[in-house]
Formats: sequence, C-alpha cells, structure tokens
Amino acid sequence: MVKKQMLCCWGWLIIFNHLLLAALVCSKSHGNPASDLVDIINNNRTAHKLPKLNDSSGLGCIALQYAELCKGNCTSNNTVNCKPSEDDFTEVFAPNCGVELPTFDTITAHIVGCQSKYLEPSLAFGHVLVRDSKALSILRNKSHTEVGVGMVRAHKGPFFWCVLFSSGKTNSTFVLENRGEGIRQKKGCYSGSSIPCSAGQRNDSSLLNNVTIIAFLCAVYLLQQLYFN
Repeated sequence: MVKKQMLCCWGWLIIFNHLLLAALVCSKSHGNPASDLVDIINNNRTAHKLPKLNDSSGLGCIALQYAELCKGNCTSNNTVNCKPSEDDFTEVFAPNCGVELPTFDTITAHIVGCQSKYLEPSLAFGHVLVRDSKALSILRNKSHTEVGVGMVRAHKGPFFWCVLFSSGKTNSTFVLENRGEGIRQKKGCYSGSSIPCSAGQRNDSSLLNNVTIIAFLCAVYLLQQLYFN
C-alpha cells in the first residue's frame, strides 16, 4: 500500500515538475507585444507603399501612460470610454516617462481599444484596434512619422492597447532623459523599450504559484511517507 502511495506521489511530482517548467517558460516574455504591434503597423503601411514609422520609445511610454489612465473604462463592445486632457500629456504622462519637455511634439492621432482576454499582437491589431475604415485611415495617414504603442492590463480585468502617432522629427522628439533609465514602469509594455514587459501579457504568475505550492505539498507528503515507514 505504501509503495503504491509513493509511486503515485512520485508520478504526480514528475507531472508537477513539468508543469512548473512550463510555467517558468511562459512567465518569461520572449519579446515585447507593443513592439511587435509596431512591426505589424509598419508592415501594413509598407504593403501600401507608405513609409515605415519610427518606433519612438518616448511616445510608446506616453501611450502606456494613456492606457494606464484609461484601464478602468472598457465598454461592453470593447471600446475605451476615456479621453485624457491635453494637460495630462504634458503635465502627467511626459514627466512620468521622463520625456524632455522641449522635445514634446504634436500627437497627430491615436487608436485605443480593450479586450477582456489577452490577444496576440496580430489578433489585437485586427480585432481590437483596426476594426473599421476610420482606424485604417488613421493608420495609413501620410503625415505620420512616428508611432508608439502601450499595453496594460487592469487588475484581473481587460487588456488595454493604445497607439499614438506623431508628425515629429524622427529621433529628436519625445526624447527620454537618461535614455529612459529613470522610467518607473511597474506594469505593462511599451514599444521601443528594452525594459522587460511587466504583467502585460497573460497572467502566468498565478499558474506558477499554484504549481509550486502543489509540488511542494506533494514533496512534503513523500518525505513523511519515507520517514514514518
């Protein structure tokens, strides 16, 4: 009987170890979804013989701030019912990102959207952000020179995407102080950044915690069986 219990526990322990390894792999973001979306936007533009947009990390960080501010305003049809004021951009978003104010330039357009579950960038592009001719027209506007994307998840809630466009001079607008080292990014992702995505993608931390706890309890049970028998 004891042998059967031990074999059973060993079997479960092996399974849980595999799950733990899978959770660890999933918890590491191999890439930045916000930057991936910029690539998709540029691929769409070049397919229609339009120039690529510069992936501005400063504009991307501001897009993340926009999404962060609006993350509690997702409607039932997956649209964002939120409109920050102009002062929010210069007095809140830019300072939070460490954007040098003299380099703050005109934001020509924006596209925002939300979704109850995480979607890969290619799906978010078509199902969340570019769902109608108006958004497509914004995307292919010839006056744009720069783009920035931000993504964040509300606490146990929907995912928010924000795309900002600018007609500023490439590499001289939305410049981050100290190359962005002072940014206090706690959640989400923004394009053009080397900072790892934090809680922006699927919520794998709970899976990792649950698997770890179960594996630990199983190991304790196994040790008890070995000690008392």
